[in-house]
Amino acid sequence: MKQPTKAIICAAGLGTRFLPQTKAMPKEMLPIIDKPVIQIIVEQVVKAGVTEIIIVTGSTKRAVEDHFDRSVELEEKLRSTGKGEMADQIQAIAELANFIYIRQKGSDYGSACPVLAAQHLIDDEPFFVFFPDDYFRSDTPWPIQLKDAYNKTGKSVISLVEIDKKDSYQYGMVELGEKVSDRVFKLKNFIEKPDEAHAPSSYASAGSYLLTPDILRFVNMKKTGKNGEIMLADSIIDLMHSDAVYGCSIDGVWHDTGDQFKYLQAVVDEALFSKKYGQAFEKYLRDRLK
Repeated sequence: MKQPTKAIICAAGLGTRFLPQTKAMPKEMLPIIDKPVIQIIVEQVVKAGVTEIIIVTGSTKRAVEDHFDRSVELEEKLRSTGKGEMADQIQAIAELANFIYIRQKGSDYGSACPVLAAQHLIDDEPFFVFFPDDYFRSDTPWPIQLKDAYNKTGKSVISLVEIDKKDSYQYGMVELGEKVSDRVFKLKNFIEKPDEAHAPSSYASAGSYLLTPDILRFVNMKKTGKNGEIMLADSIIDLMHSDAVYGCSIDGVWHDTGDQFKYLQAVVDEALFSKKYGQAFEKYLRDRLK
């Protein structure tokens, strides 16, 4: 089977939940301590063999492009002041992959629009799709877990996380079918943001996908979201009705940084887990909680 070498990162959103901070800074650049969420995703997907990162941006996202570009002046300044290791780290960011930027144009919006914008760059090959609100801290990078599930099934795979069903109204929820392994399931249905009574399981889509090129014939301009969005979930449902789609329950700690409280949780979790800051930060929190 063909292996995925390309990933689409959907980075055209306005980040209105984080205004006024995101008036000048893209939400994808919000730091998890000292590293933006989008860089965490790029680093992990590169470990899965991806060599081309297609970032679909909007008119306010120049900082994303700058972050993944070389900054020779900064590198030289760091080296001249004895900070060569830091300069190497800065240079390595630009060398993680080949970065391609596409401006999402027009007034249409929704989770399928970035795939529509980038589909001309996808050949007859599987590809990843990521939304930069979501990532996992895991021993095995979660894109590798998706790739392993794809290699077992030969079909499109979406990342899953188990949640409390009372929160199902916030997520796309899936109905599970045949169990392939402990963490891989064939999917029977995908329901966008049902209430608890109508949630088909406790498994939610976690904002990252490894899709076969078959999905492209279902990605279209059909507007079905409550606000007229063009939803990627609709395309996945259409694919599910004509072919198998699988879900992989990711082994790791999931973070959805899409609002302020969840973002704070991610920062605190990473700080506590940090080898550099963890013990001191835990002591600080315990002292403050007293």
